[in-house]
Amino acid sequence: MAQVFVHYFLHFGFVAVIAYLYDSKHWLRNLFILWATMLVDLDHLLANPIFDPDRCSIGFHPLHSYPAIIIYSLGLLIPRKIIRLIFIGLLFHMLTDGIDCLWTCYRFNL
Repeated sequence: MAQVFVHYFLHFGFVAVIAYLYDSKHWLRNLFILWATMLVDLDHLLANPIFDPDRCSIGFHPLHSYPAIIIYSLGLLIPRKIIRLIFIGLLFHMLTDGIDCLWTCYRFNL
């Protein structure tokens, strides 16, 4: 239960902190942009089964692959603030899913 809470808090709650720190004047717009990066999870629809609680997304789904993560990292070099924010959101999504993978792999219990 704690794993699910932490996972979704990072995806939907903590991104508000990122949005505010990135540009406090436009934090609400930033929050919606960061939430929109959740669309990266549409690649889960390509898997069979679509949801497997014991499967790690990182390295399995196309938009969660290591080459995709490299592209997201290179996207941080783009000078336009909104574009860079999208790549920050994508990378934070990968970090969150990576934490979830570790939690599942090592069966941490809180």
